[in-house]
Amino acid sequence: MTHTHITDFDPEDCAAWEGGNKAIARRNLIWSTATMHVAFSIWSLWSVVVLFMPEAVYGIKPGDKLLLAAVATLVGAGVRVPYVSATAKFGGRNWAMFSSLILLVPTIGTLLLLVNPGQPMWMYLVCAALTGLGGGNYAASLANVDAFYPQRLKGGALGLCGGIGNLGVAAIQLVGLLVLATVGNTKPYLVCAIYLVLLAIVGIGAALRMDNLDHGMEEVGGIRSILSVADSWIIAALYCAAFGSFIGFAFAFAQVLHVTFEETGHSAAQASLYAARIAFLGPLLGALARIYGGRVADRRGGSRITFLVFLGMILAAGMLAITSTIDDHHPGSVTTINIVLYVVGFIALFILAGMGNGSVLKMIPSIFEARSRSLDLSEAERRHWARSHSGALIGFATAVGALGGVAINLTLRQAYASTGTETPAFWIFLATYCAAAVLTWVMYLRRPPRMPATPGSRASRDNETALV
Repeated sequence: MTHTHITDFDPEDCAAWEGGNKAIARRNLIWSTATMHVAFSIWSLWSVVVLFMPEAVYGIKPGDKLLLAAVATLVGAGVRVPYVSATAKFGGRNWAMFSSLILLVPTIGTLLLLVNPGQPMWMYLVCAALTGLGGGNYAASLANVDAFYPQRLKGGALGLCGGIGNLGVAAIQLVGLLVLATVGNTKPYLVCAIYLVLLAIVGIGAALRMDNLDHGMEEVGGIRSILSVADSWIIAALYCAAFGSFIGFAFAFAQVLHVTFEETGHSAAQASLYAARIAFLGPLLGALARIYGGRVADRRGGSRITFLVFLGMILAAGMLAITSTIDDHHPGSVTTINIVLYVVGFIALFILAGMGNGSVLKMIPSIFEARSRSLDLSEAERRHWARSHSGALIGFATAVGALGGVAINLTLRQAYASTGTETPAFWIFLATYCAAAVLTWVMYLRRPPRMPATPGSRASRDNETALV
């Protein structure tokens, strides 16, 4: 089936949904997810290729490797809002195709840098920045899926899209592990070569199988209008703690493990292989947990699940902080038990952050669905308003959320530079999760927020509790 431009698509119309809209939504979900998955892999490309880059050959220190990850994350955050707007302006099909094929540029650039070591640092930084464009596909795909699905199914659809998309981190790390295990450090360009093929496949698939949907976000109300809503900033902060942890640790986990294994006396090559064997498990489990987080949030409420997630992250971060503090008091004696505690703590953070990604996103359409009830609009106009503002907030929240990943990489880098250990960073992460839990409790659990009423408002207390 070739693509179409759909101008009248109402996912809340049950008869039309069963009559064919469901199939259209599913097809666009599949290909939006596929393009996001591969783009997400490219976004995290440098978290893998640094394992192929011994300092003696490439002249890049551990702190510089974390800087490369931070640059990629920063660009990924910065382009998310424009990518959401581009999806609305050019169509989901058109933008998915373009944004996938443009990633061929940094993938080829990374391949050339790996084949020709010894280049100046700015070249690595530019290439890492361009891979950050893959982070923009995340927000664009979520906004596209959000527009296709009815309110009752948004949590599951967004969780599935985001979860499988997030699996791109684990997928490229697994590809890197297979390359390390089979050919060692001698042919790192194979990782890039594989993804050149995959980018071409999803770009062509998007062109043939996706649709351009009228998202209803052309009006200037989009991003600017949600900035005046206090909930937008609160949701962005919560998503920063949840998604920022996922993407930040996804980029840094392998590097932290590499440093830890070197402290136990392993060579750089051995440390890279051991780190690669473990590192992909965190993003893998976190991405799968995201799918579950979205579905359970549909049943139990996004704010409840989000609060429980942050409580769990407090415990996991506390384990890491205490374990690292003990290690600092016994330098040069990292034990197997300590390594196990590090791995368990990080894996727990990945799983919980993944669930939090899904549960926080579930809160977004609920916020504007509840707020739309206070507007003096027709039913069709109300749904249009809620969908357009939900898409705008997804773009804004996911952009801010990615900045959390930048903060994690820079915090770890500064901790290593200042103290030679990651312990201060772990304590900072612990304090952040405490603040996120308190914010969730105060704003959405202790008392559900009251939607603003207007003359002739149809708002009701039942709709106010939609967030819970």
